[in-house]
Amino acid sequence: MSTRLDLCVFVRNDFGRRGVPTSRSFETWAHAALAGRCRGRIEVNIALLDIEAARECNLRYRGKDYATNVLSFAYESAPHEKSRLLGELILCPPVVAREAAEQGKAVRDHYAHLTIHGMLHLLGYDHEKDRDARKMEALECRILAGFDIVDPYN
Repeated sequence: MSTRLDLCVFVRNDFGRRGVPTSRSFETWAHAALAGRCRGRIEVNIALLDIEAARECNLRYRGKDYATNVLSFAYESAPHEKSRLLGELILCPPVVAREAAEQGKAVRDHYAHLTIHGMLHLLGYDHEKDRDARKMEALECRILAGFDIVDPYN
């Protein structure tokens, strides 16, 4: 296996371009989340969905009947399968924009945070327990600081 990270991010935008970062931005944020935590060729899918499609995914996979900002689906390969796919993120641009406005954040910064947050979920990080949440949030903040983005939790 290679000692460096070779990341390929596929972005599917079913929402539209307005207010949505470029594919290159998503790739940059994903790479920052994985740097030092993964190596070799890794593939990640990112889908940008409208409110209804995001709500349907959240309902189907989490049993929650509302559109959420980001969903993460880690890929579990079959035995002996050599997949490079780490998983898929689903982001909902209307929810991201609404939350950014409510929280007084730049929309781009919120996309960066949610992309990094979702990528860490793909690596197995979680925030169900307070200790795990503190660890994950601290890591998110360190990664975001590399982009001059302030702590999104304070």
